[in-house]
Order: sequence, then structure tokens, then C-alpha cells
Amino acid sequence: MGRDGRGVKPKSASSIQITFQYQGKRCREFISIPPTSANLKRVEALRANILFEIARGTFNYARAFPNSKNAKQLAQTTGEGLRVGVYLEAWFEEKKIELKASTEAEWTRTVRNLLLPQFADIFLIELTRDTIVSWLKSLDIGRKRPMSNKRLANIQTVLRQALAIAVERKLVDVNPLASYTYSRKISVRVDAFDLEALVVKDRVDPFSSEEQAALLCSAEPQMRNYLQFAIWTGLRTSELIALNWDDIDWQAGTVRVWKAMTAEAKGKVETTKTAAGRREVKLLRPALEALAAQKQHTYQAHEAIFHDARTNKRWAGHTKVWDVWQSVIRKAKIRYRNPYQTRHTFASMMLSAGEHPMWVSKQMGHADQTMISRVYGRWMKEADRDAGGRAVAMFSTPATPTTECSQTE
Repeated sequence: MGRDGRGVKPKSASSIQITFQYQGKRCREFISIPPTSANLKRVEALRANILFEIARGTFNYARAFPNSKNAKQLAQTTGEGLRVGVYLEAWFEEKKIELKASTEAEWTRTVRNLLLPQFADIFLIELTRDTIVSWLKSLDIGRKRPMSNKRLANIQTVLRQALAIAVERKLVDVNPLASYTYSRKISVRVDAFDLEALVVKDRVDPFSSEEQAALLCSAEPQMRNYLQFAIWTGLRTSELIALNWDDIDWQAGTVRVWKAMTAEAKGKVETTKTAAGRREVKLLRPALEALAAQKQHTYQAHEAIFHDARTNKRWAGHTKVWDVWQSVIRKAKIRYRNPYQTRHTFASMMLSAGEHPMWVSKQMGHADQTMISRVYGRWMKEADRDAGGRAVAMFSTPATPTTECSQTE
């Protein structure tokens, strides 16, 4: 304590010592300013404020003296002296071994490009909901279009999971994002061309029977087999290119879908993203015909079912499929849609023919039929016991791998 009992005294020509009692311990800290009369009064006021916060139970040692050795020793919780950046780095190193490559890539971008630049220097206990929401609202500044609510939700998912572990480890008392997701109504003016582009991007736009025939006849044999199988199973591109011949159960007439290959995985096979995605898909006649035709190309190797004919190896990723897809759709002279529309085509055909929505949802790897009802509701009809049969009769065309096309290949 200072000689005059104020707890403040000069320590050197460039510093002032401040003394106070905290958690039963006598604490000494140093303020790096010259001990002038005015500065001594300022430090006295600082000490008085510290004593007031200690009496109220709101004093944060790490915030008051971030470089002090006492900060860690006297922190009421270990999170008081821990900055968000240090915690997030350590948490993500542990977390990423649980993630699929595609998810890891997305979360890495979120942590490195968004969360760390914004919150790295904030103390973990100071990360409040208001702080987070204010930042999320600011993300649209300088952007031509508002960030989607889906992207905002994904960012919050990463932070929410990190903070949940912080609570478990008693680094903080509460998770500010627990049971909460910030979202906002997006209202943006766009010109007619952009508006049409936005609508087309997300809408379900299946191929008609005539368009399917044009696609198949415009593709080289292996791509034709791939496309027919895609249209008649509803599998995702990442699931299709991961299929091996031993995934086919010829006796049961099913294919076991349990793995996927994404661009982020760089050629490595991973399990499907969700438990519902791991499933057995019934092979309808057109799908079986596609497999029969594909046998002559890849069956001897007993590995990948579908090959990129340009390399005669398994597809290296969905981008390679898209390269060939664009060529095929131009040759077919039909309106452009992305390859995911083969999956939409399967769903719309099944539902138009009256197949049960729950059966369709299981075929497609959805946990329940909620997604089917929301996305494909306009194609729904009454249920049918012979799942898949009516769709084959209604939509199957002569343009199969075993049938000659009118065009020259």
C-alpha cells in the first residue's frame, strides 16, 4: 500500500504501482505512465473503480490487467483470461478430425476467414449474443446481395458448437447461441434477368421423357449408362461416383449406398453426410439395364462402376462430371439444367406415378418425408403398393443403353 494509504505510489520514473486486495490476496500491478501528480490521481480513480467492481463481484482481472501473471492465477473461471482466438484454434484442431472433408473445408473457411479475424482478441467470457448478432448484421455491408440465412445459420453452427464445448469444460457459464439462431428477412431489389437466374438456380426442373431420351442418345456409352442410372435411382453425384460393383446386390435387386466422394476429399471415399443417407436403394428395371450395359466397361476391375471415359478411371469428382455433362446437354439441344436435376427427375417421376412419398424419401436418403412434401409436393399423388412399377411403365423410354439411338455416336 502506498505510504499515504491510498494504494498508489510511484514505482519508477516511468511507472506507478497500484495495490489492492482480491480473493484474499494482496495484488500489486504496475501502470506504465510517469508518476506525475495528475497521473497519480488518475490511477487512484482506477483503483477506486477496481475496488467498487470487486465489491459488486464484477471485477475481471484479465480485462483490467491482460498482461499480468495474476490474471490466470486469480481468474474466477479459466475462461476469464482466455481469448477467443486461442480457444477457437485449439477447439478446431480437436473438432476437425470428426468432420468429413467437405465439412472440414467449409468450417475451416468459417473459422479462418470470419470468426478469427472478428473475435480473436476478445476474451471468451465477453463473447455475448449481442456481440455476435451485431457482427452477423454487419456481414452484408459492402456486399451486392445479402448473405443468405442458410449461410448465416452455418456460421452460427460452428460457433455454437465451439461454445457448447466451452461450457462443458467450465470455461464459460453459458452458451450465448444455445437454442438460438439469428436470421433476418432478406429483401433485395434485382433486375429481371437476375431475378430469373435466382429462381432457376434453386427450382426443381426435372427432365421430361423426351429430354431424357435426347440426353441418353447424346452421351457416349459410359456416360449414357451413368446418366440412366442416375435418373432411375435418384443418387447424388458424390454417391454415384463412389459406387463399386460389390455395392450391388444382384439377387435382392438393390444397391447399397453408404459412401460418397466430394471434391474436398481429393479422391478419398467418405461415409455419407447423414445416417439416413446410408441406405439400400431399389434398382428399377432401367437402372438394372444401365448396370448390365456398364459391365463390359468396368466390371472386370471389380472396383468403380462408373468411369470417366476420358481417363478410363473412376471420376475424380463432381466437377469432372459437370465438364462432360455440359457437353452432353449442348449436344442434346435441350435447355440447360445442372446435373442435380437427374435426382429431381427421379423424385418427380416416382411421385407423378403415385409412388408413396415415404418410399421415395427412403430411396433418396431423407430422414423422413418432410423434404419430399416441401420440395416435390406438386407431383404427389395417392400411394401405390407396387413401388416403382408404375413409374417404369409411365416414363421408361426406348432410349436405354441396350437400344440403338437414332444419332451416330
